[in-house]
Amino acid sequence: MKILVLNGPNINFLGIRERDVYGMQSYDDLLELIGKKGEERGIAIEVFQSNHEGAIIDRIQDAYSDGTDGIVINPGAYTHYSYAIHDALASVSIPKVEIHISDITRREEFRKISVTAPACDRQIYGQGLAGYTQAIDAVLELLKAREK
Repeated sequence: MKILVLNGPNINFLGIRERDVYGMQSYDDLLELIGKKGEERGIAIEVFQSNHEGAIIDRIQDAYSDGTDGIVINPGAYTHYSYAIHDALASVSIPKVEIHISDITRREEFRKISVTAPACDRQIYGQGLAGYTQAIDAVLELLKAREK
């Protein structure tokens, strides 16, 4: 079992940028949390982060044929305007869960709109870094439901 966790722009600056919104934990803390979740669930989790839209799209497309069973994605600011990432997500028929650390429904108006969420099976927001482990569990639940 292999899950891909994709992080978009500025997620690598966790603990540095907007600490009042994203908290004090660093990107390394996030990687450690995800690694522990993979060990706990007995699954392989690959984490990929890029500040470049094309690299994120390329990685989603690679997931089509590289044995990836599900995707957890935090598109960052691309959430609000990247129809290209939406289209890439829509093109792969594996479970996909969109994650946001902050509660995007309580932020600026433009952040309340996700153009990528309709290409995903679920969306989790406002749970801090714990949202990532919830998203991984959600992908596993979706995979289990497909087996039935």
